[in-house]
Amino acid sequence: MKLSLLDALTEKMKWHQTRQQLLAENVANAETPGYRGRDLKAFSAEPSMRPLSTASVTTIATQPNHIVAASSSSVAFGAQAMNDFEVTPEGNGVTLEDEMMKVTSNQMDYQAVTTLYSRSLKILKTALGRTA
Repeated sequence: MKLSLLDALTEKMKWHQTRQQLLAENVANAETPGYRGRDLKAFSAEPSMRPLSTASVTTIATQPNHIVAASSSSVAFGAQAMNDFEVTPEGNGVTLEDEMMKVTSNQMDYQAVTTLYSRSLKILKTALGRTA
C-alpha cells in the first residue's frame, strides 16, 4: 500500500540529507581559494514529481585542495550555485557563519520531518489496531 503522505515525508528526509552533504562540502571548503558554495533548490512535494533516479552519481574535485563527497544525489534534487554576496580576495564565496546557520536550520527541519513520519506511522498502527 502506497501512501502519498509517507512518500512525501520520505522524499523530504532524502532532500534534507542531500542538502546536509552539500552544506558540509561548503563548510569544508570555506577557505579554499576560488571555491563557490552550492545549495539545493527548495523542496517541492508536488504529486507530479518524477521519481528520483537511483543511479550512483560521483563527484570530482576541480582542484586538488577541494573536498568532495564520494557520491551524492544532489543532481536529483537540483543542486545549484549559491548567490555569493561576499567574496574573499582569493575568490572564495562561502561565508562560514551563513553556512553554519543553514546547517542548523536544516538539522531542525530534518528532525521535524522525522517526527512527523514516526507519528504518522504510529497513527496508522493505532488505526489498524496494533500496539507498539
